[in-house]
Amino acid sequence: MSAAAAGRDLRARLSAGETLVGSFVNLGSSLTAEIMGLAGFDWLVIDLEHGAGDEVLLTGQLQALSHTGVAGLVRVEAIDPARILHALDAGADGVLVPRLSSAEDARRAVQYCRYAGGRGVARYNRSWQWGLRAGTLAGADERVVCAVQIETAEALDAVAEIAAVDGVDVVFVGPADLAHALTLDCPPDDPQLLARVAAVARAAEEHGKAAGVLVGSSEQAATYHAAGFRLLGCGSDSGLLARVAHGVAGELRALGPARTRSGGNGGVVAR
Repeated sequence: MSAAAAGRDLRARLSAGETLVGSFVNLGSSLTAEIMGLAGFDWLVIDLEHGAGDEVLLTGQLQALSHTGVAGLVRVEAIDPARILHALDAGADGVLVPRLSSAEDARRAVQYCRYAGGRGVARYNRSWQWGLRAGTLAGADERVVCAVQIETAEALDAVAEIAAVDGVDVVFVGPADLAHALTLDCPPDDPQLLARVAAVARAAEEHGKAAGVLVGSSEQAATYHAAGFRLLGCGSDSGLLARVAHGVAGELRALGPARTRSGGNGGVVAR
């Protein structure tokens, strides 16, 4: 599946109410992006807000995803037209926009994503196959996913108005930032936080949008799924590598000291 087809498919599947699974890519590596793309996720977010990569490395990561069939979204650094424009022109299937406070912020994010809004028009870039891809600006607008993050107290208070904004496809909870903003400082599946984010799931359902989240384990993802979230993100390339490497090292250490035969008398001695 091409990157363009993956993007169309993702937005259509969101509109159809499917539950879609994904993860984050934050090492800035096209190789780990490709490995994550081959893992079987529906979507991946290349993280330019907190990740180690930048816009120079972004195109290579999106190229690495293009043959895997996974949709590639980009978390931009801010609600900034240049940042969103660069991500989409590089071939991203959509953006995840952080640090919203209001419905007006959501409207600005949508505007910067759409040629019908404020996205600048250029076809000599990767999203248009360097001018070789046929299509209309309206068709491109239909493909792009606009996801906005609910990670501040102000955004949570305004989530119903944010979800109602035409062109917002996903209201996406950042549980670590939101818990901190609410002075809870608790895990994503803490009952206190779950009680607060229930408003996000309600607002998304009421306005025909998807509620999304990034958590640290499949158990936490299951909890959010039960609460009405259907864009379920778990972990990242860096986190998965660290966790598996740590586990394998521990398993090897648990084997204990190696034992070998002595060359002298054929007995077995510990090294």
